[in-house]
Amino acid sequence: MIARMRDFQRRTWHERSKAARVELQSVLTWCVTPWVFWAFWLVLPLVAGHHDGVAETVLSASLVLGSALQCATGNRLVRPVLDHYLGRAPLPGRALRAAAGLPAGQLAVIGVLHACRPADPSTGRMALGATLLTFGLLYGLVVPPRVFVRRAAVCTAVLMAVYGLARADVTESLVTGVLAAFATLFSLLAARCGAWTLSVLWEAERAREVEARLAVAEERLRFGRDLHDVMGRNLAVIALKAELAVQLAQRGRPEAVAQMTEVQRLARESQREVRAVVRGYREADLHAELAGAQGVLAAAGIDCAVSGSAAGLPGPVQSALGWVVREAATNVLRHGDARSCSVTLRVANGRAELSVENDGVPEGGTGGGPGTGLVGLRERLAELDGTLRAGPAGRGRFRLTAEVPLPPAGPSAPLPRPLSEVPS
Repeated sequence: MIARMRDFQRRTWHERSKAARVELQSVLTWCVTPWVFWAFWLVLPLVAGHHDGVAETVLSASLVLGSALQCATGNRLVRPVLDHYLGRAPLPGRALRAAAGLPAGQLAVIGVLHACRPADPSTGRMALGATLLTFGLLYGLVVPPRVFVRRAAVCTAVLMAVYGLARADVTESLVTGVLAAFATLFSLLAARCGAWTLSVLWEAERAREVEARLAVAEERLRFGRDLHDVMGRNLAVIALKAELAVQLAQRGRPEAVAQMTEVQRLARESQREVRAVVRGYREADLHAELAGAQGVLAAAGIDCAVSGSAAGLPGPVQSALGWVVREAATNVLRHGDARSCSVTLRVANGRAELSVENDGVPEGGTGGGPGTGLVGLRERLAELDGTLRAGPAGRGRFRLTAEVPLPPAGPSAPLPRPLSEVPS
């Protein structure tokens, strides 16, 4: 049972994006708010009030049940109305008919009950506010604010006239108008502000996705330009010399052999240059990866502390450990619900050790491993006789540790500097 609850929590919360979490919280708030007003503005005053007869009791009971049905209908329409506001799906024309018909009936019952209980006017006023607010939370997302305010003003004027005539009291009419205006405007403000915040969050989410795709496309273009610069000239020369060698061979000239030898040399040189381009494209700079991981995790609300020395390490070691940092940061973002992460780089006894530890790992979770990413890291580290360890590091914590042996330092090898002193 506990495992099922944790799995449900993981699926409904931890696997959602930040915008999806805010949307879920907003939807729950919109669903709970009408029930809060139903309980404290309608049920409690009616139950605590004095009932003089059967008719009044029947009206009160019907008002409680009708308002409960209105809240349930509103809860069912929260998601479709929100999708309509965010432009995800159109709202059917008949969707609000039941939601609009119930408040109309409720207002009529409240008017009759209000006239039957001259000694307790506050009960009818509070029931009026609860009814208008429940419907306003939905209607405020369906129509433009100007239309909502205009129709709310008409509704307020009608209620002021009807309720004022029922009591033959100008003060009662004014109080009713103030309460109706407060309920409608409050529901409009609450609905619009929450939905607008969601729209901004989703727009930012889409912008980040577009930015990531553009970054990938830009990197592909850069790689394509580098590859074209390397291969364009060489391929043109190879084609020209191969054509010349064909013509010389057709004439029986011995110079054709020299031209084909030159073509072979150019082809091998091009192969070496392509490998150099690809190697430079795939190599990861350790300092840049540490700074990038710290920035990305901080932007995601995760406190990331980096300590150690990144300078003075050989290029292959920096590249391998840079890939470890990249994969570890990806796993921290993708798995669990981390709040803090520490990255420690140590050089001792001829070995470079990189350790990444984070919290927020569910009990029994793996913090993102084992997986294809960790398998690829082990293969990359194995080329340098390095090792990779990944596993739990206490309750709710996960640690990834990579060790790489360092080659013997030459006489001119620079001394490592603290990470804080390395220029970015």
